Amino acid sequence: MQSNCREAIPDFWPSASALSPIFSAPILIHKPPLLQSLVSVVVPVRDEAETLDTTLAALVDQVDFEGRPLPPRHYEVIVFTNNCVDESAAIVRQFARQHPEHQIHLIDQTLPPEEACIGRVRQILMDEAYRRRCWVAQPRGIIASTDGDSRVDRQWIAAMLHEFERGADAVGGRTVTQRAERNALDAQTRATYLRFVGYRYLIKQLEDCLDPDPFDCPPRHYQFFGANFALTHEMYALVGGLTPLPTGEDVALHKALLAFGAKVRHSFLMRVTTSARQQGRATLGLADRLAQFQQLSQHQQVFLVEPGAAVEAKLRARRDLCRYWRHYSTDQPVRPSLASLATRLAVPITMLQQAIEQSSSPGELYQQIDQHQQAAGLWQRQWGTVAIDKAIADLRLRLYRLRQQAPVAAGRPLSLEAAPSVAHVGRSYRSSR
Repeated sequence: MQSNCREAIPDFWPSASALSPIFSAPILIHKPPLLQSLVSVVVPVRDEAETLDTTLAALVDQVDFEGRPLPPRHYEVIVFTNNCVDESAAIVRQFARQHPEHQIHLIDQTLPPEEACIGRVRQILMDEAYRRRCWVAQPRGIIASTDGDSRVDRQWIAAMLHEFERGADAVGGRTVTQRAERNALDAQTRATYLRFVGYRYLIKQLEDCLDPDPFDCPPRHYQFFGANFALTHEMYALVGGLTPLPTGEDVALHKALLAFGAKVRHSFLMRVTTSARQQGRATLGLADRLAQFQQLSQHQQVFLVEPGAAVEAKLRARRDLCRYWRHYSTDQPVRPSLASLATRLAVPITMLQQAIEQSSSPGELYQQIDQHQQAAGLWQRQWGTVAIDKAIADLRLRLYRLRQQAPVAAGRPLSLEAAPSVAHVGRSYRSSR
C-alpha cells in the first residue's frame, strides 16, 4: 500500500517533496478509500462529547441542491480524537457502527504535550487525507475541514463541489455562531461581536470596489476558518501542506494559498454553524475573541480598529503595488514611482524594491509588505485606531461615495434552486480531472 502511495506522487508538483515524510510515516487508516470518493472530511476533536453526535449527524445527512441524499460513497469522514478525557472516541465508534453505509474513520491518540495543539492535530489529519487522495489517484481530490463543535449545512459538500467545479483551488465557507449561545452573551459582548463581523464585511465590500479579485467575485465574505474550508489535494501539495502552528494554522494556510496565487473562493453556499463558547480548545480562536469582547464589556471599553481612511489607503496602495509588480515582472514601464509607493505603504524603499524582486506573485509581495508594516509599526502610528462604531460609519460613507462615482453590479447569492445537483456536479467534476 505504501509503495503505491509513493508512486502516486505527481512529478510535476514542485512542493510534493515537502510532503514526502507523509509517505514514510505510519499509515493511520488501513482501510483504503473508495474509488468513487471525491472528498475526505477531517474533524479534529478534543473532549467534544456534548456536541460530537450533532457534528457527525450533520456530516452523514448530506443532500444535493435538489434535496436528494448525497451518495455515501462520494465522501469519507476522518475523526481524530486527541488527548481526550471524555467519551469522544467511544461516541465516534458507536456512530460508525450505527451508520455502516458511511465511510467514518477514527484516529484515537494521545499526543505528547509539545504536539497536542490544534495545528499539529489538523496537520496529521490533512496529511492522512492527502495520502488517501493519492491512493485513488485524484489530482483534484478534495480535503475538507470542520471541527468537533460545529455543524455543517446539509448542502455543505454539494456547495464545495459546486465551487471546485467552477475552478476554485480552495474554498472558505461562511461560519456563523449558534444563535442560542450567541443570544446568551451579554448585550454589549454580542453587539461588539456583530459589529466586528460587519466591519470585516465592509472591508471586503470596499476591496470589491477598489481592488477586486477577478476570481473571487461578489457576493463573498472574509472567512477561511478551520471549521469550514476545503482545498484540492494538489494545491495542498503545492503550498507545502499545513504548518503545525499552536494556533492560527488555518490563517497561515489561507496566507500560503494567497501567496502562491491560488484561486481562493469565499463562498456563502458552504455554511457551518459553530459554538460561541468563550472557553475554547485553542488559543486565539473565536472563543478568545469573544472573551476579549466580554472583558471590554465588563470594563465599559470600546473595541478599537483601523480607521476607514487607513483601510481605503491600504487597498488603493495594494492595487497600485500589484499593478507595479505585474509591469515590473513583464519589463513594462511602471507607474507610479517606487518612492511614492513606499511612502504610501510606510515602508523603506529598499525593502520594497527587494520584496518586488523576490516575490513570485502579488499575494506573496503584499504579505511581505504587511509583515513589515506589522513589525515596524510605522503604519499603525501614522493612522492610529478608532472605535469600531466610528470605523463602520466611515466605511459605509466611503462605500456609498465610491458606488455613486462608479456603480457596480450588485452580486446576488446563487439560488439553491438554480444550482446544479450534486450528482451532476460530481459527474462534471470527475470528467474535468
